[in-house]
Amino acid sequence: MPVRERIILSLDTSDPEYALDLVDRFSDEITIFKVGLELFVSGGPEIVQKIIKKGKKVFLDLKFHDIPNTVSRAAQAATRMGVFMLNMHTSGGFEMMKSCRDLVVETCLKENLSRPRLLGVTVLTSIGPEAIKNELCIPHSIRTHVKHLARLAYNAGLDGVVASGHEIETIKNTCGKDFIVVVPGIRLSWNPPDEQKRRITPREALRSGADYIILGRAIMREEDPLKALRVVLLELMSS
Repeated sequence: MPVRERIILSLDTSDPEYALDLVDRFSDEITIFKVGLELFVSGGPEIVQKIIKKGKKVFLDLKFHDIPNTVSRAAQAATRMGVFMLNMHTSGGFEMMKSCRDLVVETCLKENLSRPRLLGVTVLTSIGPEAIKNELCIPHSIRTHVKHLARLAYNAGLDGVVASGHEIETIKNTCGKDFIVVVPGIRLSWNPPDEQKRRITPREALRSGADYIILGRAIMREEDPLKALRVVLLELMSS
């Protein structure tokens, strides 16, 4: 897969018009754009449809987490919108993930739709070892917990997971090389620290086996975001 098709640009804004402007601005370099909670709450399904009409793919990053029926119906609605990827929290459990997967597959077969990639969110990259231990009361390491959640997602029939770049190798060894790993928390070497506790550079992520990487503030905070993106692409294509 070409490097350009492995980068997902996060549209971190509450302004739908600005989001569409970003899609146009980065159109030559980016194929997949991420619509998260902030943009979806303000722009609704219409923003997804407008991005798709521009010939782009949408990763609907709403991190569904509810009872199985609710998550399944939400995923079905997202499937009918034509999204390329959608996700849910693996901590919602096996039944939630499996019922979601089953209904999406059934809907696609009945309605002749393209099936979106279904991803499970493992542990947010903003959560570090201390929070895992002291706030969430999980007795083992983040790596062990992510491994367990990834295996749960794999057994439920999901296509992959969203996880920190630090757990890529563990996930691939547990679930196989074809199990998709999407990596957020991407920061460039010159970016200052922020709330992302488990950060990784684009080159490190791809070398570790990431299938997709998510770029957002890492380049958008730069004086010339498009130039920063092109620098990243050159680095990745030469590595």
